[in-house]
Amino acid sequence: MVCAGTACVSCGSLGIKKILEDEIQKQGLENEILVVTTGCNGFCGQGPIMAVQPDGIFYQKLTPKDIPHLVEEHFLKGRPVKRLMYIPPGEENPVPLISEIGFFQKQRLIALRNKGLIDPEKIDEYIARDGYRAMAKALTSMTPEEIIKEIKDSGLRGRGGAGFPTGRKWEFCRKTKGDAKYIVCNADEGDPGAYMDRSIIESDPHAVIEGMLIGAKAIGSNKGFVYIRSEYPLAIERLGTAIEQAREYGLLGKNIFDAGFDFDIEMKQGAGAFVCGEETSLIHSIEGITPEPSQRPPFPAQSGLWGKPTNINNVETWANVPRIILRGADWFASIGTEKSKGTKVFSLVGKINNTGLVEVPMGITLREIIYDIGGGIPGGKKFKAVQIGGPSGGVVPNALLDLPIDYERLTEVGAMMGSGGMVVMDEDTCMVDIAKYFLAFTNDESCGKCTSCREGSLAMLEILTRISEGKGKEGDIEFLEELGKAVKDASQCGLGQTLPNPVLSTIKHFRDEYEAHIKDKKCPAHTCKELISYYIDSDKCIGCGLCSKKCLVNAISGEKKKPHQIDKSKCIKCGVCYDSCKFEAVIVE
Repeated sequence: MVCAGTACVSCGSLGIKKILEDEIQKQGLENEILVVTTGCNGFCGQGPIMAVQPDGIFYQKLTPKDIPHLVEEHFLKGRPVKRLMYIPPGEENPVPLISEIGFFQKQRLIALRNKGLIDPEKIDEYIARDGYRAMAKALTSMTPEEIIKEIKDSGLRGRGGAGFPTGRKWEFCRKTKGDAKYIVCNADEGDPGAYMDRSIIESDPHAVIEGMLIGAKAIGSNKGFVYIRSEYPLAIERLGTAIEQAREYGLLGKNIFDAGFDFDIEMKQGAGAFVCGEETSLIHSIEGITPEPSQRPPFPAQSGLWGKPTNINNVETWANVPRIILRGADWFASIGTEKSKGTKVFSLVGKINNTGLVEVPMGITLREIIYDIGGGIPGGKKFKAVQIGGPSGGVVPNALLDLPIDYERLTEVGAMMGSGGMVVMDEDTCMVDIAKYFLAFTNDESCGKCTSCREGSLAMLEILTRISEGKGKEGDIEFLEELGKAVKDASQCGLGQTLPNPVLSTIKHFRDEYEAHIKDKKCPAHTCKELISYYIDSDKCIGCGLCSKKCLVNAISGEKKKPHQIDKSKCIKCGVCYDSCKFEAVIVE
């Protein structure tokens, strides 16, 4: 099973697949071994990835030159190749079996149930794993009201942001009168570090189609749209293939399953505007007008696409629907916490050993995700915080490592679930700099319609920039808090209403760092260039000259085998000397 998600493809997995097929044929094993191209395996940081079944062996970071040896040793002689297996951080021995790798052990797969197991471009493989059975059940033996009740009883909440109950949203749309109704899949995830929806579509596009079909029956819709950003070419290609296959099999189109139900799906590509993730802006983009938010109410369920009742859910939400209908509301509701049912998909990125896509039950602690699944922080560094929910979310500090992850608990600490981006930060991360980074992103992505969002974000960004440059002044922190709350209260859509979250949450949990920047003119994390300087400790420097060779501006001088010096007037504070020194002689202060 060769992973062909975006991460692995970018590392050359398709080329490895071709070499693998050639070697298998060369060894005369083509009738014994089948090479399958799968979607995203999830363990993205280890790509290219290959799983061997039914052995359960996991190979990672493969290169073309590894394949001939692997085929001969494992496939021909039955001796798995240990040097190509995963070695957990801080350990020496490889872990051969997928089932024994910590990254996979605490996950529970519902939305990602087929990841790494099927070829996403072959509908028969989806059908072989109970694909479209839930749709058959919904279309032939359930009324719209029964479908909606099942979704309501399951406790499924929208996985795209605020976590509104999915069944209630469907019920509103069902009860709204209209000669036409629309179903929309929001695949326009734009959070930095987030790629959950992209990977689900790349791995299992038929799950999304099946979920939309069930939702269409529930609300009485005959037309659906998938709004997906054009930066996702592989996901677009696979979804397009899946739609055509579903039509060919009679699963989309007229009189599906002879149940008198018509439904078809059309893809619409967005140009990458972050604001289009907001429902009303997305609707305007599909309609071909300026993608700016509209005042709500009316909500899209009442008046959406072309003024018709419209139900919008994101990719992950739709992917959950078939399993709920097939296995029942009680089964789904038994997973998670009292108010947050089921599982959640997160993209685990940043200062973390095991980068990748994970699906975990609601209520799992942050510590379990960071250390048991994520493998801890690289280089033995200390965990400092994690940004959850992207630019709309907030930071959760080290003191809250045992926080159970669900909608309510994250909101209580100043963060939010959002779509599921999880950016991990270590002790070398400056929280002022992080707040500035996310605010720069949202300031750039603001549509500009609301004065509070347009001007408020710019004013906040200017203050943060001053603070990071050592030009902060007394009262800046209080003004940021006041301005942030004003922007939240006065903005029209979710972008503006959540825009101050990274700033407010970093102030809440790391106020001392802001004060150090303002009062002491120092960056405790040694990140903000204007507030740090580099020098060489003469007691530790042996005069090897490596830092001098690496310096791009010739700011380091000294005789061989004697302590060197840094000319601060030339130093551009790039950190190359610090990173290259093997004796910890370069000091940052």
